[in-house]
Amino acid sequence: MRRISSGSVFEAQIGYSRAVVQGGLVYVSGTTGYDYASMTLPGDVEAQCANTLATIAKVLEEAGSSLDQVVRVRYILPDRRDFPKCWPQLSAAFARARPAATMIEARLMEDAMKIEIEVTAVCGE
Repeated sequence: MRRISSGSVFEAQIGYSRAVVQGGLVYVSGTTGYDYASMTLPGDVEAQCANTLATIAKVLEEAGSSLDQVVRVRYILPDRRDFPKCWPQLSAAFARARPAATMIEARLMEDAMKIEIEVTAVCGE
């Protein structure tokens, strides 16, 4: 088993990994729209979605996978009305993979967070 960190302070504070690689799969933890280099969070859902996808893509690459190899995705938004605003980015990110997907409306850890995405991807295929 291999653990991957994105450098988020939350990983150390809470005790989790951004991703775990095991048995040919990459399990990416729920990822929000923070820019982890600057620990800033944009105000709008579209910018948060872009940051979230960039973080996930980077972690998948480090794991030997990619967005094209995602088999399962979960979208969590505190306001389901924001979800359509993300569709163009999500469609572009997952156009090739077309993973099984679920959208859940739920409160997130911070009120300023507008989207969280969790994925599972295959590795090395």
